[in-house]
Order: sequence, then C-alpha cells, then structure tokens
Amino acid sequence: MKIKWNKVNRQTHHWGSFICAIPVLIVIVTGILLQLKKELIWVQPPTIKGSAKTPTLTFDQVLNIAKTVKEAAINDWKDIDRLDVRPKKGVIKIRAKNRWEIQIDHQTGKLLQTAYRRSDLIESIHDGSFFHDNAKLWIFLPSAFVLLVLWITGIYLFTTTTMREKNKKTNPKKKNLKRTTNITNEVGV
Repeated sequence: MKIKWNKVNRQTHHWGSFICAIPVLIVIVTGILLQLKKELIWVQPPTIKGSAKTPTLTFDQVLNIAKTVKEAAINDWKDIDRLDVRPKKGVIKIRAKNRWEIQIDHQTGKLLQTAYRRSDLIESIHDGSFFHDNAKLWIFLPSAFVLLVLWITGIYLFTTTTMREKNKKTNPKKKNLKRTTNITNEVGV
C-alpha cells in the first residue's frame, strides 16, 4: 500500500492544530506580554535609580523597610520571594510572595517605589506551571512538539504546493497533453 503523504500531512495538520490550539494561544499571548514587559508598566514596574553604586544597607535594615509597606504584607523573611540587588542602579528590589515589588535605595534606605509585579505571574502562565506543576511536561511540552510537527508538515505542504503551481505555469503543454490523453481514452480512440 502506497502512503499518500499529502493526505497524511493534511490530517496531521488538522488534528495537530486542534490539539495544541489553546496551549499555543496561551504561549503566544503571554510571550507577547513578556517581550513587552520593560515597556508596559502594568506588566513590570520600571527600575528606579538610587543615589549611589555601593550598597550599605544590612539585611535587617532591608527587612525593616519592607515591613513598612502595607501592600506587600511582609512580616518576616518567609514573606519575601527574592531580593534583587542592582549595584549599578543603586537599588534593591524586594519581591514579596504576594507579587508586590518594593524598590529601595540601597545606600540611604529611601523607599523609591512600590508596585504590583505581574511579569512572574505571566511567566508561570507562559510555561504552564500556573495551572499545575505537571502541566509544563504533560501539556505544554507535548504541544511544543506537535507545533514542531505542524511546522515541518506545513513547510512540506507549502513546498509541494508551490512546486506544483510552478510546474503548471512553466509546462502548460504537459497539462494539456494529459487532458488530451484522458479525453482520447474516454472516447476509445
């Protein structure tokens, strides 16, 4: 039995696109937001520059300053997700577990900015971990492989269709000769 590759490719395209449509849509939309995170304040607050390039605050001072920000709900180190120290910009970013970001001047301790940071949430949606720990490996990774197969079969379909169209334009006599042969066979000549 001869395999009809065009039919197999079209069926693969049809069902593959159906299977990975929602995960791919999520990856595309969140990917666009992540690409623009430095331009969209709604996604990620801009980094405010501090007064000097040498940090002088102690960790205890950083924690005490963070505790003063009501929105961040920080009472202890367990409420802090991470510290991001930027010596060149003179700032320490404190990310609370509730996604609030506090920026302080790392020399004076002055509160520079407090804002909600959505980029980490968007990233967890982007990679699938937001939905479930196993969603990354059991939904988003297979969708990536299906998308790769769709890309390969799409290139194949595009190439064969383009070649077929090109052959029709460059060899119109071949097309007419085939048609004439079919007519002759039908008539019985």
